[in-house]
Amino acid sequence: MSGVLDGIRVLDFGRYIAGPFCAALLADLGADVIRVEKVRGSEDRFLVPLNDDGDGALFMQVNRNKRGLTLNPMKTEGREVVRRLVATADVVVANLPDAALEAMGLDYVSLAAVKPDVILTSVSAFGAGGPYSAKTGFDGIGQAMSGAMYLSGSPGQPTKSYVPWVDFTTALSAAVGTLAALMARQRTGRGQEVKGSLLASALTVANAVLIEQAVNVPDRVATLNRSQVSAPSDTHRTRDGWILVQTIGQPLFERWTTLIGESHWLTDPRFTDDMSRGDHGGLISERMAVWCAERTTDDALAALEAARIPAGPVLSPQQTLDNPHVRAAQMLQALAFPGTPLPVPVADSPFSLSDTPPSIRGRAPKLGEHTEEILAALGYDADRVAILRATRVV
Repeated sequence: MSGVLDGIRVLDFGRYIAGPFCAALLADLGADVIRVEKVRGSEDRFLVPLNDDGDGALFMQVNRNKRGLTLNPMKTEGREVVRRLVATADVVVANLPDAALEAMGLDYVSLAAVKPDVILTSVSAFGAGGPYSAKTGFDGIGQAMSGAMYLSGSPGQPTKSYVPWVDFTTALSAAVGTLAALMARQRTGRGQEVKGSLLASALTVANAVLIEQAVNVPDRVATLNRSQVSAPSDTHRTRDGWILVQTIGQPLFERWTTLIGESHWLTDPRFTDDMSRGDHGGLISERMAVWCAERTTDDALAALEAARIPAGPVLSPQQTLDNPHVRAAQMLQALAFPGTPLPVPVADSPFSLSDTPPSIRGRAPKLGEHTEEILAALGYDADRVAILRATRVV
C-alpha cells in the first residue's frame, strides 16, 4: 500500500529528538528519509546504548524507516555531497543553531539556491526574535521556563518530567508544519521555511495555566499529582499498587459520590463545581485514599469502571510492555536490530489513516549503513567513495 508521502525525499540533519522524530513521522507516511550523521556517529546515536556498538534506545525509536549516511559537511568535498543531496530533496530537517546551518550550507538561502522549491524545517530551543534566540537548550529547559516544571512535584521542589514531552511535542508540530508547507507547494510551486522551537511548544502545552495566571493571578504552587481544578483527580495507593483517578465535570462527580457513599457532598457548598472541588481537593483525595486503600488495584479499577469513572493503573515500564491492551492493539512494534539480544519495541505512529496508513517498515540504520548506496545514486563511483572514506568526508 502506498504512503501519503511516497516520492518525497527528506534529508534529516537533526539531532536527538525534535528534528529526527519529525523526520521519522514523515518516513512513517512513506517519505524516503536519509539520516545524515557525523562520520564517527552523532551524539544522539549513543544515548542509552543497547549493543556493543553503542546504538541507543532513543536513536532506534526516532530513526526507524530511514537510510543512514555519514558525512562531514564542513569539508569542501562534503559540501559538494550536500549540494548533490539537496538537489534531489523536497525537505531538509535540521535542529541546529542558525550559525551552524549557515556554516554547513543548510540555511534556507543556501538550500533554495540549489533547489528553489525546497522546504527547510528547522527547530531551535527558543525561537527567533528575542534575547535568547542564539542560546542552545534541551527539553528540560522548555519544561523549566514554561511554568510546567514549577507546578509539578511539590512546593519547594520543582520536578521535571522523566520523559521529554517538549521534544516530542515540538517534533509533532514541526511535522504538521512540514506537511502544510508541502500542501502549499502543490498550489504555488514554492518552497518555504518551517520553524519550531522547544519553548514555543512548552508554552503551548502550558498555555491555559499562563492564561489563568495573567487574568486571575492565583499564584498556584505544586500539589504533586493532585489536580487543582477538579476532584477527585489524584494518584492513590491500593493494597497492591497505585492507580490514578480523574474526574472532570458534574456527572462524573455525582457518580463518584454514589460509588463511595458520600452523596451528601452533592449539596456541600465546598464541592459545587470543578473549581471549588479543586480548591478543596485535599479533602476529596483523603476520602478517595481511604476507599482505595481497602481494595486491590484490580478491584478498585473494576468498581470505577462499573461507575464509568476514568481511572488507570500506574504501571512500571515492564508492566507497560506486558499490558494486554498495549499488546492487543499492537502499539509497540518489535524490530530486530543487529547486536541486541531481543527485538526492540518501537512505538507505532501515534495516529492512523484508514486509506493510506502510516507504517514502520524498517529499523533505524546502523552507522553509515547506506552510505555507498546513497552516494552511488548521486553519481559517485566506487573509487571516489573510497577516497571520500579515506579522507573522512564520509
